[in-house]
Amino acid sequence: MFIVNTLRKSLILAASFAALGAYNSAMAEMVYKPVEQPVEAPNPNLKIEAVNEKFAEKYPKQFQSWKATEKGDKLIYADEEDPRLIVLWGGYAFSKEYNAPRGHAYAIKDVRDILRTGAPKTANDGPQPMACWTCKGPDVPRLIAEWGEEGYFNAKWAKGGAEVVNSIGCADCHDTTSKDFAEGKPALRIARPHVLRALDHLNNALQAKAKAAGKEQPNLSFNTAARTEQRAEICANCHVEYYFAGDIKQVTFPWNNGQTVDDIEKYYDDIGFSDWTHSLSKAPMLKAQHPDFEIWSLGMHGKNGVTCIDCHMPKVQDADGKVYTDHQIQNPFDAFDSTCANCHDQSKEKLKDIVASRKKDVKDVMGRLEDQVVKAHFEAKAAWDAGATKEEMEAALMDIRHAQWRWDYAAASHGGHMHAPDVMLRVLGSGIDKAADARTKLAAILTKHGVKTPVEIPDISTAEKAWKVMGIDIEKERQAKEEFLKTVVPQWEKEAKANGKLAEDSVTKQ
Repeated sequence: MFIVNTLRKSLILAASFAALGAYNSAMAEMVYKPVEQPVEAPNPNLKIEAVNEKFAEKYPKQFQSWKATEKGDKLIYADEEDPRLIVLWGGYAFSKEYNAPRGHAYAIKDVRDILRTGAPKTANDGPQPMACWTCKGPDVPRLIAEWGEEGYFNAKWAKGGAEVVNSIGCADCHDTTSKDFAEGKPALRIARPHVLRALDHLNNALQAKAKAAGKEQPNLSFNTAARTEQRAEICANCHVEYYFAGDIKQVTFPWNNGQTVDDIEKYYDDIGFSDWTHSLSKAPMLKAQHPDFEIWSLGMHGKNGVTCIDCHMPKVQDADGKVYTDHQIQNPFDAFDSTCANCHDQSKEKLKDIVASRKKDVKDVMGRLEDQVVKAHFEAKAAWDAGATKEEMEAALMDIRHAQWRWDYAAASHGGHMHAPDVMLRVLGSGIDKAADARTKLAAILTKHGVKTPVEIPDISTAEKAWKVMGIDIEKERQAKEEFLKTVVPQWEKEAKANGKLAEDSVTKQ
């Protein structure tokens, strides 16, 4: 038995160090080389009316259904439900607090309240850049038009406190100052220049792939795309993967190669980008945002032309028989006859059972991947503590990066189990493979340095225990935030109302 175990360890060591020798160390260094891209100048010709209440009288049905997003008010503290998240994001602001998304009406309140944005006291204070406002409401494209991209992005988050005050609403999706909109037409518009650029890049990438495969690909460049594509791309204003590029932290979508988890990973690896260095493993990490548009596009619904609007904003009739678009952004099962039943002949109960089963399968595999990556982070720390060298660790750290990227790409998506369960399972399955690769390499390194395995994992069974393990003083963070909400935020609101940028009787949750 001793000979067998010794041989097994030798084979593991040989395989691991062979991989290390073949590894591209230049990539492991993660030297960030920003992609050159335009920085749009101020555009005084772009007019945006960001105050949502100004459209209540002319479009009462749409406005009241939009206001109903307030019903999605349940606040779910995801990191308290799953403390492993605190470890996975160790060294990054997400480890302080991460909550499940709520209704659009809460976009401003939630980004102010979250611990990640800190407690800035001045416009030039705080941990986050201005880019953190970018998906939160129609004041953002207004500001980009007024200040230009450099003026907008090259600032701290607190600079936008008295400016970005209207939650996600009318002017995020419609040209509210146009003649068409005044006449009751949709007047769909994307006013954020970085989104238009990204769709152009994506269109070029997918057209090239389709041509090479002898297939046809719909045009995705927004201003020339068909109405079906435009209706989905409007949601890509926000429900996408993105990162903050360059010194000015310019919001950029990594779509130059395509939308798949591998396409985006290659993009990041090629430019040497990482969001942060993990506090335990020292791996160069990627934080996925919410790649809903990407996963939907790759799945059964996207491939069959069933858009976000079809499921979440269906046409409905009021009591007088008038048809309008419901802006509540609700669960499709809550409007089953106007959504799912348009395509599916199963009963509502049957279809809900199918979706629940798929969700269970996805969550099960996701949890397994979380466990493996958490262990890999602690094992990497043990290797560093034992004296492992940078050269020894490079390949394992890149495997950790790639494994967690796949977990996050799936975990950060909203409704991926319903949009594209096959895509979710494939992404998570490949993540488990990457985690296994990382842990195999780490086992060899730990053995070489005389570390007893398995490495002991601290108790992270509750959020409080996990925060302590990761060195986060959560009470200090909460007290600072409470003071900020009591003193700074009221001044922001007062200034915004005085300048006519926020309605006195605003119905959005402030």
